[in-house]
Amino acid sequence: MTTKLIRDAIMMTMNTTDDIVRGDVLIQGNRIAQIGRNLQVEAEVTVEARGRVLLPGFVQTHVHLCQTLFRGQADDLELIDWLRQRIWPLEAAHNEESVYYSAMLGAGELIRSGTTTVLDMETVHHTDSAFRAIEQSGLRAVSGKVMMDYGTEVPLGLQEKTADSLAESVRLLEKWHGAAGGRISYAFCPRFVVSCTEELLVNVRDLSEQYGVKVHTHASENRGEIAIVEADRGMRNVVYLDHIGLARPNLILAHSIWLDEEEKRIIRERGVKVTHCPGSNLKLASGIADVPEMMALGIPVGLGADGAPCNNNLDMFQEMRLAALIQKVKHGPMAMDAKSVLRLATMGGAEVLGMEDEIGSIEPGKLADLQLLDLEDFHTYPSYDADWHSRVVYAATRGDVDTVLINGELVMQGKTVRTLDKAHVLKEADRCLKELLTRL
Repeated sequence: MTTKLIRDAIMMTMNTTDDIVRGDVLIQGNRIAQIGRNLQVEAEVTVEARGRVLLPGFVQTHVHLCQTLFRGQADDLELIDWLRQRIWPLEAAHNEESVYYSAMLGAGELIRSGTTTVLDMETVHHTDSAFRAIEQSGLRAVSGKVMMDYGTEVPLGLQEKTADSLAESVRLLEKWHGAAGGRISYAFCPRFVVSCTEELLVNVRDLSEQYGVKVHTHASENRGEIAIVEADRGMRNVVYLDHIGLARPNLILAHSIWLDEEEKRIIRERGVKVTHCPGSNLKLASGIADVPEMMALGIPVGLGADGAPCNNNLDMFQEMRLAALIQKVKHGPMAMDAKSVLRLATMGGAEVLGMEDEIGSIEPGKLADLQLLDLEDFHTYPSYDADWHSRVVYAATRGDVDTVLINGELVMQGKTVRTLDKAHVLKEADRCLKELLTRL
């Protein structure tokens, strides 16, 4: 069991009392063993923090690693056109290699910007390739293949038979759930009601209960999407999901922008979780989710960047800043303060994933998923009488992340990701995209 010591850090613990303390962190194996001042211990690896800021790794609760390769390929469209005209055809043209390098490109970007855990939704095929990339990168992930057995204007390459979609999802679950020393977990990922039959969704409900895993889907992101669901199923998104028994504590809804009062009540009473993606919601002109109200209702909310072609980055620092600023226009300047937003990016995400006892804060016994920020720069000063939450949420950038540990392993140090070959990934990502575009 490898022992590591992070010495002399300013720890923003994100614990229940939000303690900020200066001291050392002892890591034994993959867990935090001890926190204190001037720990007199021998460690095989010592990281000298020298007063830099130590944070829990960010927990992003909605990304699409399979789409990282499509950055810049689907700009300036609203959701349904974005999917039908660009994203679905691009996903249909994927092969094993392009999914792998798309996921590696995304994993490198996430790690480089301090994200240590993601809730990821892949495409219909080649999901093993994405899991291989996640495993090799060192990222912690809850992921699954997207499920699509219904819908109009769906490319042939994404059309599935219900039984095949379910069987492949179960195969992937049994192969990858708990893999990489527990870093990888599986989730059933029906894309959204628009592209899923009721038979598929009901089976997902039952299989997720049988295996004890999460269900991750999109809901109420766009008014056009809601109109399609109402015309097809006779009720609104969340009401329909509740009608078929899928609205349960293991359900995680991406976006949830256009909710009526009944839907908010269902989400709260059924223990459903929500993930907020402000950058994507603004770029696709989908709208602004009423996160302050959801939080006031006690609905667990996390933050996510969504996919690279609708953002166009996977940077939690940008998502935190946007999450704070867009609410102030409607709710006033005190809404979504820096402390609340930083909690969404750490413990909030952990709670959405049901992992609050394992990640999201710096506490003995928790998994050592950590990031070290170097805030010694023009854009983060002055440091005198600093509000640490303000410095991180409103001033810091992903370029300030110096070191990242996941599961106790140093996956990045000195701003260099150690688990992948950057030059190789960039080169292969370009090659894979060029070849993919010829297949369209």
